[in-house]
Amino acid sequence: MSRRVNLPGADELFRSTTPTAVSPDSGTGSAAEREQSAARVASGRVKHDEKMTVYLTSEELLALEQARLTLKSMLGRKVDRGRIVRAALERALEDLETNGVDSDVFGRLSD
Repeated sequence: MSRRVNLPGADELFRSTTPTAVSPDSGTGSAAEREQSAARVASGRVKHDEKMTVYLTSEELLALEQARLTLKSMLGRKVDRGRIVRAALERALEDLETNGVDSDVFGRLSD
């Protein structure tokens, strides 16, 4: 067994950790709308100050792990489960804000 430590590659170490999808001074909409939109971007690899525990079934956890491995093979780099959950949460909140009662999350929770 080798004692060599596996370290992340240069692309993981030097990639941007700031969200770039929405800029607060992007021109359209009111300042409050731009600020709210900027707040809804998945945070990616940054230090997180808050923690939330989510309980999953074995099947849900297995599906999340399979999704992580699929994304790892497609992207060619490590993707953690937290980033997948944050991206999905960002998308669900965006859909709810845009579509309201017609959103996917509203439909799933009202069943």
